[in-house]
Amino acid sequence: MQAFHAIVKGDVQGVGFRMSAIIRAEQLGLTGWVRNTPDGDVEVWAEGNTQALEHFYAWLQVGPSAARVDEVIKTDEQPRGIYKRFSVAF
Repeated sequence: MQAFHAIVKGDVQGVGFRMSAIIRAEQLGLTGWVRNTPDGDVEVWAEGNTQALEHFYAWLQVGPSAARVDEVIKTDEQPRGIYKRFSVAF
């Protein structure tokens, strides 16, 4: 198991990004969370196998059709192993 933390920048709030991220992460069998940040970005913590994380990272660079992703800042992390599913964090 591996993990990453990401900040997604662009027009990513109010466009269904969080819900789309949950659906995609669940399809890939990932756990973790997604949330909006006060400065208009979307923040993500994802854990799972390497291939699933790579696919999810590639999806984050595009997002849902209504989003405009300008940049994804990704940091590889140590998995926490405490998440049972992928959900919205507040």
